[in-house]
Amino acid sequence: MTEILTHQDAGVLTLTFNRVERKNSINVAMYDALATALEKAVDDAVTRVAVIQGHETVFSAGNDIEDFLRNKPGGMDSPVFRFLRAVATFPKPLVAAVCGPAVGVGTTLLFHCDLVYAGDNAAFSMPFVNLGLVPEAASSLLVPQMLGYHRAAEALLLGEPFFAEAALEVGLVNRVVPPSEANALAQAQALKLAAKPLSSLIATKQLMKGGQQKTVLERMAEEGAHFGRMLGEPAAREAMTAFMEKRKPDFSQC
Repeated sequence: MTEILTHQDAGVLTLTFNRVERKNSINVAMYDALATALEKAVDDAVTRVAVIQGHETVFSAGNDIEDFLRNKPGGMDSPVFRFLRAVATFPKPLVAAVCGPAVGVGTTLLFHCDLVYAGDNAAFSMPFVNLGLVPEAASSLLVPQMLGYHRAAEALLLGEPFFAEAALEVGLVNRVVPPSEANALAQAQALKLAAKPLSSLIATKQLMKGGQQKTVLERMAEEGAHFGRMLGEPAAREAMTAFMEKRKPDFSQC
């Protein structure tokens, strides 16, 4: 089964998480497929807009922990970091449709999207600290900027989830609709964008980003260094072992 579905139509490249039986948890092969598709789309004259979407019941449960333990991310050229860099630097409009759980990278990738449409069942969470790790995708920079420091602290330090209406309030999503309508709305908005002059879209996106890309990439690299180091430390080992054993982790010695 293809775990990332790729569809091209009318200038819109759609990348769909297709691993619903595993809650669209992302493995290395999926990261590689996503990164490769976005990297190719940058110079592909046919692609004018990209859309990332999941199923109406689940966007993504984040990293596949079993696969993650077998294939720990290496340097900045690993599939994980290639994908994070691809979404952060994608010059064309990037649209997302999110329904159900969006965990870890399932949430942090959205901070790099230009338009986000959520089902009213969407639940966003960034439980990196709970796994003995640190945020990724420059979320330690972007989440406080968008949510404000104290809401960011709840999301990143406590790892507490927030839901569709809260995401709408802080500006992470553009609109909340019934789950059955989210993907179709994202597609309709992407088609509107695809009909506009691409050079204007690219230049306008670049201006709105305000030259922040270098800072984002620097923070991404800084997070990656901490992330890689902490993967081998007791807290992360305990968190991931507890996850695999379906028990509550014990951090009293960490």
